[in-house]
Amino acid sequence: MSEAVRTTPPPVPRTAPEPMLAGEKSSTQVFLVKLFVVVPALALAAAVPLAWGWGLGWLDIGLALSFYTFTCLGVTVGFHRYFTHGAFTANRGLRIALAVTGSMAMQGPITDWVADHRRHHAYADRDGDPHSPWRFGTSAGALAKGFWHAHLGWLFERERTNAARFAPDLLSDADISRVNRWFPALTVVTLVSPAVIGGLATWSWWGALTAFFWAGLVRVAVLHHVTWSVNSICHMIGDRPFTARDKSANFWPLAIASMGESWHNSHHADPTCARHGVRRGQIDISARLIRVFEKLGWATKVRWARPEHLARKLKANAA
Repeated sequence: MSEAVRTTPPPVPRTAPEPMLAGEKSSTQVFLVKLFVVVPALALAAAVPLAWGWGLGWLDIGLALSFYTFTCLGVTVGFHRYFTHGAFTANRGLRIALAVTGSMAMQGPITDWVADHRRHHAYADRDGDPHSPWRFGTSAGALAKGFWHAHLGWLFERERTNAARFAPDLLSDADISRVNRWFPALTVVTLVSPAVIGGLATWSWWGALTAFFWAGLVRVAVLHHVTWSVNSICHMIGDRPFTARDKSANFWPLAIASMGESWHNSHHADPTCARHGVRRGQIDISARLIRVFEKLGWATKVRWARPEHLARKLKANAA
């Protein structure tokens, strides 16, 4: 009698998981990071004495606030809540618009940003977290060093998060890959656009220069430090009403400037939730914009806070 024919396929060998890191940044990439960080920071340092005497008008203030709001929401709603955590589903037009406006915040190409942040959540305040302030210990000196690392220092390190592991969905998306390649051009756009508007509005080179300084360089620097403060301050001090695996905290003074991102303990307790300020009185501008997108039909399947889930996460002494 002949041997029975195998009817089930042989087991598929498991492939090794993608490594956490993808080599090191090139010298050119490290230089560009320093350039994008240092030049706006120098502009911010120069802003205080300039603001006292000359070079700041209502047009500059209006442009700076407008571009700040526009690009900040590109990061908070787009890069963070949508691309990193999938808090809602966006139609193609909104998806591309969020990728473009987030890129105009000058915080790096979208795939790198998302890969770094997903890695942060995977290893929050443990080995592997790219920017934990607790990396060096809990003594005063270690925390001072950790604050610098979490706020800014980690950007200057050569290690590069592996997007093939943490953001394969973005790498396979043709629209997002295109926006990712546009990052250098979008950097030029975000700095030059205020200057063009200021120059045309005042019909002068001086108007273009002051708009470039305030609504370009200073605005980018302020947004940088607000975003980095979520990485540093919001993992060190603040309220922790919800149970989380890490030291994330809610820090209310940053709620408006960060568009709701500083409700960080609430976010880490429920990362895919579209609203971070989930308790009474917690301002969350990003969540309000997502609600507008939902009402317009541009965003669907929005993951709003679930009361029963929050109740399970809420600590007894915070109820």
